[in-house]
Amino acid sequence: MTTLPAFKLEAFFSKWEFTARYHLSASDAQTTSMADLVAMADADDRAAWENLDLGYTQTFGDPLLRKAIAETFEHVEAEDVITFAGAQEGVLLGLQVLLGPGDHAVVVTPCYQSAETIALSLCEVTGVALRPERDWALDLDELTAALRPETRLVYINFPNNPTGKLLSHNDFKAIVELCDARGIVLFSDEVHRGLELDPARTLAQAADLSQRAMSLGVTSKALGLPGLRVGWIACRDKEILARLELAKHYTTICTSAPSEVLARIAIKARDRLLARNRELVTRNLQIFGDFFAEFADLFEWSAPDGGCVAFPRYRGGEGIEQFCGRLVEETGVLLVPSTIFASELTPTPADRFRIGIGRSDPEPALAAFSGWLRDHPHA
Repeated sequence: MTTLPAFKLEAFFSKWEFTARYHLSASDAQTTSMADLVAMADADDRAAWENLDLGYTQTFGDPLLRKAIAETFEHVEAEDVITFAGAQEGVLLGLQVLLGPGDHAVVVTPCYQSAETIALSLCEVTGVALRPERDWALDLDELTAALRPETRLVYINFPNNPTGKLLSHNDFKAIVELCDARGIVLFSDEVHRGLELDPARTLAQAADLSQRAMSLGVTSKALGLPGLRVGWIACRDKEILARLELAKHYTTICTSAPSEVLARIAIKARDRLLARNRELVTRNLQIFGDFFAEFADLFEWSAPDGGCVAFPRYRGGEGIEQFCGRLVEETGVLLVPSTIFASELTPTPADRFRIGIGRSDPEPALAAFSGWLRDHPHA
């Protein structure tokens, strides 16, 4: 495997995620207990869970799980889906099977680091940055100008991590059509889809709009079930799927059998899980909005369009790493400084932090945070 740089976010979480008292930077929604999830199962899935044989499963994934995933699309069939051990394996293998020496890729930033660093390990990459001065808008002219004759892939992520921003339906459709017209594969990371504040702004899934586009999904984020470690790529191009299967033979081979059954239950109950998590995010946005309004001299707050993360700006006098470092060390409140999302491809604002709004009961963390701000000058 090509040597890759340190994964800054995961290294940061390795140090702090399970030691900080208040995890206020999580990118997943509130999780569900095993008992509550199994209680959502229909009779067939409950029987499958109770009588499960712990043998190998199919490399493409459990057929009934693939069917359940396909039913969340309009034009995707079960045979168009392959499962992975979380979205990360899908990112790794998706990029590896599509990119190589002599190719070129475009990655929209900021993004989950692996989308950028894995692509850079394989070929030339151009970054196109969302514009903070325009509320994180994507400039389609800039994206178009970044394309080359040898461009093989465009990677996008909406709702975006870490900004929580969305494209318009027209812009998303324009990107799909642009890629199709040039024979480029659109790799659409849709792991936060389903938590849009305005359901009318929910984007179509790319695999529904294009024969070659790849839609990346996972149980971790909007469904709040990261412990299942089940992700998937939906793509109607059979050659791409076949190459993904061959690549998976070198990684996990197959997905965990218990996780596949539990994921099947979750996806069938996705409307119920998403409704609960959207309600939680909506409630939390009022709480976070009140918090940032109290400290408007220190922070510039913009609510996300979807997902369960936001990317506020810090106006204080110290650097963002120092600010977040002192906060977690002195109060146990964990935020992710924007330097963790720094890109080799494009500038990244050095005065922001990611905050998670999808977990239940954020009040104790915000109380500790606000008390610390009142007791310490940050101008």
